[in-house]
Amino acid sequence: MQIKAAVAIKPNTDLEIQTLELDEPNANEVLVKIASTGFCHTDIVGRSGATTPLPVVLGHDGAGVVQKVGANVTDVKVGDHVVLSFSYCGHCYNCTHNHQGLCENFNQLNFEGKTYDNTHRLHLDDGTPVSVFFGQSSFSTYVTANVHNIVKVDQDVDLNLLGPLGCGMQTGAGTVLNYIKPAPEDAIAVFGVGAVGFAAIMAAKIAGVKHIIAINRNGNHLDLAKELGATETINNTAEDPVKAIKEIVPRGVTYAIDTTGNTGVIKSAIDSLATAGECVLLGVGGDITLNLMDDILSESKKISGVVEGDSNPQEFIPQLVKYYKQGKFPLDKLVKYYDFADINQVIADSTNGKVIKPIIKIDPELAK
Repeated sequence: MQIKAAVAIKPNTDLEIQTLELDEPNANEVLVKIASTGFCHTDIVGRSGATTPLPVVLGHDGAGVVQKVGANVTDVKVGDHVVLSFSYCGHCYNCTHNHQGLCENFNQLNFEGKTYDNTHRLHLDDGTPVSVFFGQSSFSTYVTANVHNIVKVDQDVDLNLLGPLGCGMQTGAGTVLNYIKPAPEDAIAVFGVGAVGFAAIMAAKIAGVKHIIAINRNGNHLDLAKELGATETINNTAEDPVKAIKEIVPRGVTYAIDTTGNTGVIKSAIDSLATAGECVLLGVGGDITLNLMDDILSESKKISGVVEGDSNPQEFIPQLVKYYKQGKFPLDKLVKYYDFADINQVIADSTNGKVIKPIIKIDPELAK
């Protein structure tokens, strides 16, 4: 079938909305008509060609309605509202132990540009294969995705709002609720208050954590962080965040979450830890040099990297929807909507920090 999709043709240039050919779903796949899709920094990285071969259709926060299902698909049916999440293999050690977010084949399935069966579903009009992103490529009117990407959600919640649960919101919230699993007496410092940081803050509030400290540059978003669950806030361009944290929690925090990927911020996150504390890295960035004795071993500190919040999306995303319905995960306070035609403006606004979580409406009437 023919679809419209925003295609990255050359590195770091504007996306082009083109007509592409999309193959029908195979036995373990689902055809979804996209209502809307979130946009995040990983899409900007993908546009560079550094992670996925060009041409590529980006987008990995899709939400839509099932149009067709393959012969082996039993979890969803035509007409179901679904969120599209990351791709995972389902058979590696981590997948079979309910850690799909830590799938051993994650990079292959989400970044190498082919579908689960190592073929292409998208093509230019001359037959040239187009790379798929995160197994979905949701900057398009329709997607064909493996059933592992598909999460059924309640139809009584606005479908246009739910796409961001597929990646960034799942990453921040899952890191707290699935991976860290903090106790109420713990203290968590969240470095970087963007979409992922906000999700971590809201999740820490759900967990009842005593100290939830939000750290961000220039004081941006800190008032909203306080509204959504932060117990204390720190502007790290106005004061030393490590000193400020230890004035709040003299022994240091139990957990520090870095969402920035900035080496200086990561070093501050590690330095803010209490003895035996853990720094969890979520942001994509460069190299960092540490003195193992002074920075890590002398106080038994730990550093971890967590992908997609260590989540099973088919279990965790419906739980986030429940939290939203209960008023505990107010995703709607973070988003701004854009039309599909304005997708390159979305990239500009995301790059310069004008918007926390953009959502691109592709067929918004579909959700009604």
